[in-house]
Amino acid sequence: MSRNFELMQQAGQVSHVASPQAVTPTAASGTGNTRPHGIRLDFDQIACEEALRLVQRIFLLQTQKPPRLAVFAAIDKGSGCSEICAQVAETLARNVRGSVCLVEANFRSPSLPQLFGTTNHFGLTEALLRDGPIRSFAKPLHTENLWLLSCGSVAGDSPSLLNSDRIKARFDELRREFDYVLVDAPPLSPYADAMTLGQLADGLIMVLEANSTRREAALRVAENLSGAQIRVLAAVLNKRTFPIPESLYHRL
Repeated sequence: MSRNFELMQQAGQVSHVASPQAVTPTAASGTGNTRPHGIRLDFDQIACEEALRLVQRIFLLQTQKPPRLAVFAAIDKGSGCSEICAQVAETLARNVRGSVCLVEANFRSPSLPQLFGTTNHFGLTEALLRDGPIRSFAKPLHTENLWLLSCGSVAGDSPSLLNSDRIKARFDELRREFDYVLVDAPPLSPYADAMTLGQLADGLIMVLEANSTRREAALRVAENLSGAQIRVLAAVLNKRTFPIPESLYHRL
């Protein structure tokens, strides 16, 4: 009952995230508890709808210059950030003509190759240690204009590569080579990696876990991002649960 996520109306709503003892979900279009009678709630469909809404509001705005390189980072571990980043990348690729590159910069717990059923033997690590065009380190995925730059070979000192001069040059190359770049980063509370990557991006999308992310931790992270002049593009509430028992949804 918690497979969907929702885009918060404003990043400022991070201050209203409840502690694990009592969560109050924010209302969002397409994710409310009210459904027409006779229609069974489809949580996969809800997640797709929310991914599309995030793409439309963040990347496809016509009234201002949209971000082209965005970092996705959770507040804490286990919040489903990688899955959300992957789904948004797929949704974006289906709704634009340009190329989209999904970058796995989470050397702490890489998971994107497994999600897409591909390998992780050659990727960002190699791109930071070797020469060659950045596209040669990326893998084309099943969607025609979607690419994956996995983290590649991971060693104990791999996270230090994200603080090297080489990472900025490679990110500049990603901007030139692809129309959109979405970066999956490690969680913000235990690591500084996402802060480093956020300073190279057009902004950062925070992922919070319902019933788990503490308001104090989210506020502290938001303040740190502001102090580092990293633009928060959105806050996403993941693993939201519904107060109505699952057995009742089958009768809707």
